[in-house]
Amino acid sequence: MTALVEIRDLLVHRAGRPVLEIERLNIERGRVLALVGPNGAGKSTLLLVLARLIKPERGAIILNGQSATELGDRVYRRRIGLVMQDPLLLNMSVYANIAIGLRYRCVSGSETARLVKAWSIRLGIEHLQTRNAATLSGGEAQRVALARVFVLRPELLLLDEPFSGLDKKARTELLLDLKALLPTTGVTTLFSTHDDREVRVLADTKIELVDGKIQPESSV
Repeated sequence: MTALVEIRDLLVHRAGRPVLEIERLNIERGRVLALVGPNGAGKSTLLLVLARLIKPERGAIILNGQSATELGDRVYRRRIGLVMQDPLLLNMSVYANIAIGLRYRCVSGSETARLVKAWSIRLGIEHLQTRNAATLSGGEAQRVALARVFVLRPELLLLDEPFSGLDKKARTELLLDLKALLPTTGVTTLFSTHDDREVRVLADTKIELVDGKIQPESSV
């Protein structure tokens, strides 16, 4: 497989100290990778750097053979999907939440409706379209957040502990649904987790971070 993302000589400081130091990391196209490590290891920082929401002191990020710097933040971010632990939904209908990114991209109303319906069905939330997002359960809200990203067809999907805020039933159902769904999309996925079961069920391999550094036993 070829690398979708290449990271070279990456350094990130926070509060005057290094929190992420990655000499080299390749993320192969089409893989589902788990990002593991203790609290404070740099997992969320790495995801935010890959989303271009944190600028590193130095280093290169190459997406599909193109430098993130040369692409520019706007173009780069359009190729990335990010879902946080908190779904961060807007106070509007489920349909409007899923459709909002498509509307910013000036996608036609008919195509927006088609994509929203298709992904709502795939994520089991079609019956929620007219509900206000504020009334959803944690599991429902996270499914809406995922649909909002998937309709934009990202090349790289970043998930920051997407299951940790859910109850046991919702966590298990979403985990198994994503296990079935992700291989059909072909989207390269990197998700952070503290849960070994999530790694076993969902990931092809894992990357372990400790004190901001990738551990030698990580398999990438």
